[in-house]
Amino acid sequence: MAGLDYSKNADLIDNLLVREARKGRGAASNRAGRYERHAGEACDDGWGNLEEPLEKLQTIVQADHSRTVITRNASPDLGFDRSINAYRGCEHGCVYCYARPTHAFLGLSPGQDFESRIFAKHDAPEQLSRELCHPGYKCRMIALGTNTDPYQPTERRLEITRDILSVLSQY
Repeated sequence: MAGLDYSKNADLIDNLLVREARKGRGAASNRAGRYERHAGEACDDGWGNLEEPLEKLQTIVQADHSRTVITRNASPDLGFDRSINAYRGCEHGCVYCYARPTHAFLGLSPGQDFESRIFAKHDAPEQLSRELCHPGYKCRMIALGTNTDPYQPTERRLEITRDILSVLSQY
C-alpha cells in the first residue's frame, strides 16, 4: 500500500486489515517477511473477494531439526549465556512479542505465520541429555524459553518442556 494517502483511502485500508484479522489471533496481517524477495498484499479488485469470510486459522506444528538444543550467547546484557527454546513461534500471538521477527529468517511472516506455524524440537530432551553428558560441557545456568513461551498451548499436547525439565532434574 505504499504511496496511498491514508486520509483518502482510510476505509479501504481499514477493510483490508479487518479482512486479514482472524478471531483468536494477535496479528492483524500475514505480510511477507522483510527478507523475502517478493511480497504481495490483498487489495479490492472489484470482484468481491474481500467480502468472503475467512476460515479459522489452524495451527500447524512442524519438526525443528536443530543440531543442538542449548543455545549460547555472549551478550554482556544478559545474566545467562545458555538457553533452551523448545519451540519457534508461539500460539499466544502477543502483538508486542519481540520474537516475531525470527520467523522472517525461516521465510515466513512475523504476523499470522508466527502464531500458526510452530516449529517444535521433538528430540530436545534426548539432545539435551547428550549435550550435558559431553566431556567438555561445563555446568552453568540455563534459561528456559527465552525466545518463545515454553508453556504455550502446543506444550499441553507435546510435553517437550516437561521432558526437558525432567532431563535437567536428572543432572
